[in-house]
Formats: sequence, structure tokens, C-alpha cells
Amino acid sequence: MTESHHQTPHLIDPPAYSIPQFCDAHHISRAYLYQLWNEGRGPRRTKLGRRTLISGEAAADWRRRMERETVQKPI
Repeated sequence: MTESHHQTPHLIDPPAYSIPQFCDAHHISRAYLYQLWNEGRGPRRTKLGRRTLISGEAAADWRRRMERETVQKPI
């Protein structure tokens, strides 16, 4: 008998995310993203005219930083 595990597929970042795309991809609300930016903990962003974009590289860096901030407790 094999054991089945639910695995989340690895996120493959696009070249850039719009704010709604980033929130959808990372399962966070827009309000939470703005809260993170207000706290200085959000991903780097780039303004292009009126658009705000988050590069795939900035998203990956943010995920790594968030993992480091998370207290790792033994299971």
C-alpha cells in the first residue's frame, strides 16, 4: 500500500506579477500585502507609470525571507 501525500507544486514565477496576480499566487489578501509593505516586510516592487509590479525574483526573495522569519519548531 502506498501512502498518498498532498504536495503543493513548486511555484514557477512569471517575469512579473501584478498585485492581484501576486496575491492570488501567494494566497494572501491585497490588504495583507499592503500591511506587509507598511511594516517594511513586503516584496520589492517596481512602479511603471500607474502600475505596480513585483518581479519574479522579488517574489522568490520575499518567500525566502518570510521562511527565515518563521519560527521553525520541531514537529
